[in-house]
Amino acid sequence: MHHQLLTLATFGIFTMGTIPGNAAVEGINPLKVETLKSSELQLAQDQTEETNVRVYEQASPAVVSIDTEKTNGSGTIITPDGLVLTNAHVVAEEITVNVVLADGQEMVADVVAFGDVGLDLAVLQIRDASNLPTVPIAPSGSVKVGQRAFAIGNPFGQFQGTLTVGIVSRIDRDRNLIQTDAAINPGNSGGPLLNSQGQLIGVNTAIFTRGRGGGNIGIGFAILVDQIPPFLQAVKDGTAPTEAPSAQPMIFSQQDAEPIELDGPTVMGNLDNKDNILPVDNSYYDIYAFEGTAGQQVTIEMTSDEIDPYLILLSADGSELAQDDDSGGDKNAKITVTLPTDGTYTFLANSYEAGQSGNYQLKVMTTVPGLPSLLPSGQTLIDQQGVLETTDAVLPSDNSLYDEYTFEGVEGQSVTIRLESEEFNPYVAILDPQGQLLAENDDVSSSDKNAVITITLPMAGQYRVVVNAYDSTGQGQYRLTVR
Repeated sequence: MHHQLLTLATFGIFTMGTIPGNAAVEGINPLKVETLKSSELQLAQDQTEETNVRVYEQASPAVVSIDTEKTNGSGTIITPDGLVLTNAHVVAEEITVNVVLADGQEMVADVVAFGDVGLDLAVLQIRDASNLPTVPIAPSGSVKVGQRAFAIGNPFGQFQGTLTVGIVSRIDRDRNLIQTDAAINPGNSGGPLLNSQGQLIGVNTAIFTRGRGGGNIGIGFAILVDQIPPFLQAVKDGTAPTEAPSAQPMIFSQQDAEPIELDGPTVMGNLDNKDNILPVDNSYYDIYAFEGTAGQQVTIEMTSDEIDPYLILLSADGSELAQDDDSGGDKNAKITVTLPTDGTYTFLANSYEAGQSGNYQLKVMTTVPGLPSLLPSGQTLIDQQGVLETTDAVLPSDNSLYDEYTFEGVEGQSVTIRLESEEFNPYVAILDPQGQLLAENDDVSSSDKNAVITITLPMAGQYRVVVNAYDSTGQGQYRLTVR
């Protein structure tokens, strides 16, 4: 539920771009760029399309549409005799539901069991089923930020068998949630999120939208596969709940937001069981909105002696700008951000833990306007520990492994990117929002094999950082920081 957005994009083209004058680009290996010939790029594109087709043909026969009197949703057949995994909120209060298979065949399914409170899962049993296609479940702990993600489902209850493709943007392992930019719309709930092998890595459960009944704008959530085997074991043992939790699908809307004035009086609020509930962890939240202009630096503070405050800030287009738990001191939350565009900004006043009730105070202030940073100077945009391994993507030019991360930047912002590893020779690159290579680096110096880039960003938008090894033999653990 709490999610710091580091939306990743599928790795594209290393093309030469203008390098700002203060960019530290020692150690550039021009062969990394020059050997990316058009034929190699076409091959990579063809391979991507082949993967999309293969995943769809492999998994879609086992994805079903679920129809109830109140809702439409999706589900995944996980056993040949018709056990279907879906969301609790799709089939809540139902005893039986109608299931439509991928070939159009309609069948009746019994609602068997539900997840515990805060786990939006349910299992159905299709009656008189046998020899049905299935989707295999990926191993626990196998999902990684940056990997491809495929969603199949029945968006809006009208388009059964729709495939959308994105990446795993973030993993919240505390709450076992995957954040993805693969399009997830109403009706996709309960359907599978898949990896490139066609294995189920999550159950799509929620979206953020800017209007009631609206569609996906790039922020979707799926229950992480790590939660699924214990739930299925509880179903098998007969210990899973047979009644649905009272949660609703997690859909935020600006239309629900209470207006709040910049530099206005302190707002006194309260979180309790009458408020909105995030079903993924059963925490309460209030939603607020304020009008902002590009270049304004705004600070939001949430303080309380009764709950552990948590803040999530969304931009005017619905993408996530920032989130915070304890930056306000003690357990208080504080976000400072320079607004990238004019428009209405929305934020959630939330608690870190499920079911926390109590009073809180909110202050939304303009601070020093126009500073070229999305975060206060010295704070971290990315701090990620990862592993380059044989299952990662491969750069066609030299067969070296790579991972990819992104962050939001604004014109004039100065950032330092550092990639460190004791197990391989690091190589790092940054691409601008248009996909142009801004800078790359191999070695800080002859005595320091780690990679560092310091650069002033030339424009506002989403920047991509590619974590790479110098050659095809490089793999192992690394740490990436962007400050």
